[in-house]
Amino acid sequence: MTPDEFRALGHQLIEWVAAYRERLPDLPVMSPAQPGDVRRHFASAPPEHGVPLEGLLPQLDAAVLPGITHWNHPGFFAYFPSNSALPSVLADLVAAGLGVQGMSWQTSPAATELEEVAMEWLRQLVGLPPTFSGVIQDTASTATLVALLCARERTTGHGQGRGGLQGETAPLTVYASEMAHSSVEKAALLAGLGRDNLRLLPTDDAHALRPDALEEALRTDVEAGRRPCAIVATVGSTGTTAIDPVARIGEIARAHGAWLHVDAAMAGTAMACPELRWMWEGVEQADSVVWNPHKWLGIGFDCTAYHVRDPDHLVRVMATDPSYLRTAQDGAVKNYRDWGIALGRRFRSLKVWFVLSALGVEGIRAEVRRHLALARWLAEQIDATPGWERLAPVPLQTVAFRHSPSGLEAAALDAHNLALARAINASGKAYLTPAVVKGAQILRVSIGATGTTAGDVTALWARLRDTAATLAARR
Repeated sequence: MTPDEFRALGHQLIEWVAAYRERLPDLPVMSPAQPGDVRRHFASAPPEHGVPLEGLLPQLDAAVLPGITHWNHPGFFAYFPSNSALPSVLADLVAAGLGVQGMSWQTSPAATELEEVAMEWLRQLVGLPPTFSGVIQDTASTATLVALLCARERTTGHGQGRGGLQGETAPLTVYASEMAHSSVEKAALLAGLGRDNLRLLPTDDAHALRPDALEEALRTDVEAGRRPCAIVATVGSTGTTAIDPVARIGEIARAHGAWLHVDAAMAGTAMACPELRWMWEGVEQADSVVWNPHKWLGIGFDCTAYHVRDPDHLVRVMATDPSYLRTAQDGAVKNYRDWGIALGRRFRSLKVWFVLSALGVEGIRAEVRRHLALARWLAEQIDATPGWERLAPVPLQTVAFRHSPSGLEAAALDAHNLALARAINASGKAYLTPAVVKGAQILRVSIGATGTTAGDVTALWARLRDTAATLAARR
């Protein structure tokens, strides 16, 4: 493809994306595709000879679009926000066009130094103290794995340089809330710590980790000869956006010499608002903090902010030094390949720069506050309506609740709410996530799409009530 051909087709694709964003409200939120529906549009083998890419454009509408669940749709209330603001889309285009591989400073100085700027901007945005240094990881799952690897090495005095975990005489233990994200369990397994040494602890009525349960688990393990390695405090759990008491957990972690990792994957963006920073009071005690600008902030996937208090320890754990990676500038610059698992690194900081420049701090705060107000409104409607039950506080933008018609036993109540969620999602007008919290089937409405308005939330509430009434009438 020549630059002129690229220019012509690129204009068409930009127009396609722009038109797609304009017609988003008219598309079904959740893809109606069935298994195999997309695949059947494509040949079973690649073409022997190249074809003009212009001929593929109709396939975007015919084959690809029907298989897309639209995360930027105003009726998207599932999982968590994953907004891709148009400035971020443009930044990804620039990054792809440049084709940067930013594994070291020398391989593209701009990739490293703009990432330094971007991480400093993000640190200031959420109010972390300047004692933290940051790096962009791909996802919070990876960042949590990195945190537990660093915790493991601090606890063992860098045992990876000796016999690793096989050379340790006492098991290392990890502690988190029963509401912690599944990535914590996955990271503990991948870090070689083992499921038997992971403690998922009880929570209070607000679904937050109970410090007394944490202290009891630590005491039991220490008495049994185990070594506390890491504690994960969750700020904004996936199921209910529960807020663990970070300050108290930090004190307990210090008392036991355990690594404190704060997982604020979804909630981190909210910390742009000073009035919300109570949610992670005590975060300055953390050894590592993770949050996802690729969720609520509008920076397209993937872009995770990982902040650490001791970057030298991180580099010691992660770095390798083969001769073919050494450069003359190594002692004077950051080589971000040594700040995480991946060697190759994309130019993600471009989209941080573009989006923060386009929105500004006040624009980000206004969007967070708008979504919080919509969530509070929905919570108020649920609280005021007989037959509906809210199951968790609403500190952020997710409302956890269920429909509770009289006369239903637990199993039937769970089945009713699951059917309600499926009916809403099948309508194509909205998409929400059913989940199980402490054995109860709940509905989650996560409000955070850029295009979502008060009218969209009002329409969802009306649809929930109408659909629930229809299902109840069929019993």
